[in-house]
Amino acid sequence: MQLKDNKRTIWSWAMFDWANSAYNLVITTTIFPAYYTAITANNGTHKVDFFGHTFINTALADYALAAAYLVIALMLPVLTAIADFRGNKKVFMQFFTMIGAISCGLLFFFHKNDIEMGIICFAMAAIGYCGGFVFYNSYLPQIASIEMQNKVSAKGFTYGYIGSVLLQLICFAFVLKPDWFGITDASLPPRLSFLLVGVWWIAFAQIPFTILPKGEPNTTAQHKNIIKGGFAELGKVWKKIGQMPLLKKFLPAFFFYSMGVQTVMLVATSFGAKELGLPQEALIAIILIIQLVAIGGAILMSRLAVKFGNVRILLIVVMLWIVVCVSAYFITTATQFYILATLVGLVMGGIQSLSRSTYSKYLPQNIPDTASFFSFFDVTEKLAIVGGLFSFGFIEELSGSMRNSTLALCVYFAIGLIFLFVLLSAEKKAVKNVDFSAV
Repeated sequence: MQLKDNKRTIWSWAMFDWANSAYNLVITTTIFPAYYTAITANNGTHKVDFFGHTFINTALADYALAAAYLVIALMLPVLTAIADFRGNKKVFMQFFTMIGAISCGLLFFFHKNDIEMGIICFAMAAIGYCGGFVFYNSYLPQIASIEMQNKVSAKGFTYGYIGSVLLQLICFAFVLKPDWFGITDASLPPRLSFLLVGVWWIAFAQIPFTILPKGEPNTTAQHKNIIKGGFAELGKVWKKIGQMPLLKKFLPAFFFYSMGVQTVMLVATSFGAKELGLPQEALIAIILIIQLVAIGGAILMSRLAVKFGNVRILLIVVMLWIVVCVSAYFITTATQFYILATLVGLVMGGIQSLSRSTYSKYLPQNIPDTASFFSFFDVTEKLAIVGGLFSFGFIEELSGSMRNSTLALCVYFAIGLIFLFVLLSAEKKAVKNVDFSAV
């Protein structure tokens, strides 16, 4: 069977996004934050005890998420180097999927007296999600030709958005209309949602686990000690990236604009609730708008990139993100927030899909160690999230307003924009020797 551009293989790959994106929507963005905040309000004090230490409830959740991202950022380069060395990246995808899905399922038992258990499972679910995703990303150059990578990348994100919205609607039925199902315990609907995420995640992941190839070992590595070999391969990847001028210029651009993108995505719901006082029903509608519009955004940006080039479209999208941040500083009504959410959805789907396919295009094609290369891509994004979230919270703490934090994100987008202009200039010079007409 032909591996590259095979419809069945690509479909199975996209189904992994379908499987795990429910975590990102239900656990990270919507139901878990609302449930966690409600059960830890403690008569308005918003203070919780965690292993003998007292924290503000939302700050503890942020710290847990940041810690999870740091753990995965430190761990993945070694694991992906080992996966390339042995050619078993599918095994790592399965391992992290089990961690994430089981952790979500265990949140079913999370009550206000089990803060430690709940926070640990919340962090472990994030590690499972992030860990599986980097190995999933590394399949892209293996299953799609360079001409198809924009389209295939967009298909993955599209499946992810559709799958997550479908499960989110099911969960919302339990949360908003518990009487339809004879539920009288107010804590049961959200906890049931966490269990459904775990089941959905692990069930649909069996499709890619069955169809995707195992992976190709890097036969050039000659290390008997697998840990030592993993670090040695990691060092080789660093050197290889240093010899790829376009990739070397793309990574800093990706890092800085990701600091803004990922932070906006993670704080959008809190911004609407805190700065505009929007009710839960309005926030739910806004989240669905963002997810649905993001489907069209990923497809639209993919098609535009074929015509105008990836980097040019990324430049436009980053400029639109600056518009989003500036607008957020001034908006005062729910209608304005709905309009802004539509724009966020459009640029969110586009920038995620194009970033992945652009990075993939800059890699040498038909190389065996794609997992190691994509670990750099994923680690870059995770470190950007840590930096973006920390600075957002720090500025809010200093200024007393999330609006000021949102406006400050423009700095990250502006720096990313500068690096993209540098990349575009370098790309024009490289076109004489390498055909990047599709990039």
